[in-house]
Amino acid sequence: MIANLKKFLNEDQDSRAIEKVAEKLNELLMKDEELEYIAVQRKPAVNLSPDCIALTNKRVIFCRPKTFGLSMEFQDYVWKDIYDCHMKEGILGAEFSLRTVNRQTNKIDYLPKAQARKLYTIAQEQEEKQRAYRRQLELEDKRAAAGNISVTTGAQPQQAATPQTDDPLSALQKLKTLLDNNLIEQSEFDAKKAEILSRL
Repeated sequence: MIANLKKFLNEDQDSRAIEKVAEKLNELLMKDEELEYIAVQRKPAVNLSPDCIALTNKRVIFCRPKTFGLSMEFQDYVWKDIYDCHMKEGILGAEFSLRTVNRQTNKIDYLPKAQARKLYTIAQEQEEKQRAYRRQLELEDKRAAAGNISVTTGAQPQQAATPQTDDPLSALQKLKTLLDNNLIEQSEFDAKKAEILSRL
């Protein structure tokens, strides 16, 4: 099993802790979910069962051993529900924390700085993806709210918003409102305007 874990041991993690956590996490992974990184707490005092934090392509999972390492508590957060992640470096290590869109917070301290930096880098990449996703949803909501507009979602490219009305003047006014609010491009406006005028 440790051969598969080598990708997690680049920042001098405790291999025994990584193996123990990865074994338990593999049973919890969803379909198409993959472990991307595991960081292990390193307290100045002896810590036989350190806390860990695992990042997957879908979640952030805090792993906290209980009852002297005989059991483990997992707290997970889906990336789309995470508002932002922070890292704070100190003398004895670093702290990694997250805040959800519902203002919940969680953190793990005494992480080796190299591991905390790696967590932070991966988290920033995921945050950027989620910001783009939220912007797209917001844009689609604005387009839909601008009138009787057809909005397509999914893997297909976004089609230009199309006013659903038989009145050409009303359709042109709604189209102009979309353009004025920067919800459609000039080229989309011109194409739809020509289409509406061609039906006259």
